Amino acid sequence: MAPSGLKAVVGEKILNGVIKSVKKDGEWKVLIVDHMSMRILSSCCKMSDILAEGVTIVEDINKRREPISSLEAIYLISPVEKVICLLCSFCYLSYFNISHIQNLFNNILFFELQSVHALINDFKDTAFTYKAAHIFFTDTCPDGLFAEIGRSRVAKVVKTLKEINVAFLPYESQVFSVDDPTSLYSFYSLKPTVERDKMMENLAEQIATLCDTLKEYPAIRYRKGPEENARLADEVYQRLNAHKADNPSMGEGADKARSQLLIVDRGFDPISPILHELTFQAMAYDLLDIKQDIYNYKTTGIGDVKDREVLLDEDDELWVQLRHMHIADVTKKVTELLRNFCESKRMCTDNANIKDLSLMLKKMPQYQKELSNYSTHLHLAEACMKKFKASLDKLCEVEQDLAMGTNAEGEPLKDAMKSIVPVLLNNEIEAYDKIRIILLYIFHKKKGIGEENLAKLIQHANIQADSNIITNLQNLGCNIIEGRSAGVTLPERKTRTESTYQLSRWTPIIKDVMENAIEDKLDRKQWPFISDPAPINTTQTAVSSARFGHWHKNKSPTEYRSGPRLIIFVIGGVSHSEMRSAYEVTRATDGKWEVLIGSSHILTPTSFLNDLKSLDQVPNPDC
Repeated sequence: MAPSGLKAVVGEKILNGVIKSVKKDGEWKVLIVDHMSMRILSSCCKMSDILAEGVTIVEDINKRREPISSLEAIYLISPVEKVICLLCSFCYLSYFNISHIQNLFNNILFFELQSVHALINDFKDTAFTYKAAHIFFTDTCPDGLFAEIGRSRVAKVVKTLKEINVAFLPYESQVFSVDDPTSLYSFYSLKPTVERDKMMENLAEQIATLCDTLKEYPAIRYRKGPEENARLADEVYQRLNAHKADNPSMGEGADKARSQLLIVDRGFDPISPILHELTFQAMAYDLLDIKQDIYNYKTTGIGDVKDREVLLDEDDELWVQLRHMHIADVTKKVTELLRNFCESKRMCTDNANIKDLSLMLKKMPQYQKELSNYSTHLHLAEACMKKFKASLDKLCEVEQDLAMGTNAEGEPLKDAMKSIVPVLLNNEIEAYDKIRIILLYIFHKKKGIGEENLAKLIQHANIQADSNIITNLQNLGCNIIEGRSAGVTLPERKTRTESTYQLSRWTPIIKDVMENAIEDKLDRKQWPFISDPAPINTTQTAVSSARFGHWHKNKSPTEYRSGPRLIIFVIGGVSHSEMRSAYEVTRATDGKWEVLIGSSHILTPTSFLNDLKSLDQVPNPDC
């Protein structure tokens, strides 16, 4: 499946702006990348496309490489400062074993710190590693770094030196990440880091490169209240103006003046990241051990049991169709699609299950790729349902009642405590699931609960070791302890009349914001502009309902460029349900608007609670 949306735009920029820009007929080149640029490249370009443009090999700048002095090299690398900041942030996470973090990330951090020095070292000896160098930085290169390159021998062989302004990861067609999992700590720890200012500047530059890549010059708004929102919005505004000066065509085009960028903090909606979501992608990432988008499982059925490793990304068209569907519909949909496929190939199957698929694979090996794909998603759905039936069905009911403030019949919740006590006393329910219930109970109470009551809940649940997760949410501006109120309450919700599943009644608050922004109904006092916006004509942009049972229809990047975009950046992580909302709102406008959402990193409920646990930890003095 060809990349679409944001991925296609970035892929096109790299292929045309980097690789094709230095291509010469009859000449081969070497492509040299570092960790960050390799992640960007792999997210939006196929290796076959790169090799087709005269690249003979792609190599890691920090690994030992054989000299190829007859070929020119294309260097696609990141400037150094951002990663130094990242290292400083990790040093503050002393809740985690620092040696474990250093072991886990040492390769990434060391590689990035050495990217420019590795470039210089390639040309320090008499015999150069490559014939010449075409250098492309992913984002703004500081003057000091330019000077260092200028003083080195590499300056004699540099043929190209450019900044391509792609300092972000296009995670999905409408989702981006700036790839900094320490962001929540950096923003919300009560122990301020010495690098916080630098981190804020780097983050603003990364967001600005996103707008530059999309050729957008949006009006910037932020949620009023938290100081960091206004500050980041102002930093982005300054950098956007700098990019606009270098690239005057930014923001030009039909309806582009209506594009907006919203900055919102994680404390704005603390509910969505902790609920058990029952749409396929969110549920799988919450309940199953999926790391770096890779799902590992053992094949079943007839024959030897084999380990399988599957990448869940947009190259898998079936995954794109299924990921935002409710789990109750997923298995039915896969079965329906499988039957249609079998009929089109004149294959017979009575029951489309994994055992039958194993038999079909033996009989029809020519369709192994397609059948294995159906098998993977059936297995993934069954694994989710197995976890759900084991302990989550009742838990989800309590969660939805607390989040909504009403039961499935729409009646106000009268005795929330009565609902949560059986959950807290159940020894079979995991500690983090109990914490999620306690937090939802506190949010249900609006202004927090008494310290003594919280202590009793913690004792009943037997979660003393992790209880700081609950109190640390105060750092995000949430009302946890009564009397220590941050004065912030969750916003009034839109009334939604579309039918949905009883265990999926909650809608992420950011979806209300998306719809209101597009319809120009967002409160200008609560969401002030950094600069005066262009007037918005709302007659053709009303948002209709879009919920379960549909999926994103892919469009080419050029189709999206003609209309306005709503870009949302969430400080401190974005959840899968919020990601889904961007696709739903885009679809509801019939493509007149494209909504993109991004953050420092993608959250699962577990990773969010882990992030919260670190917020009150003391900085490591050795860093």
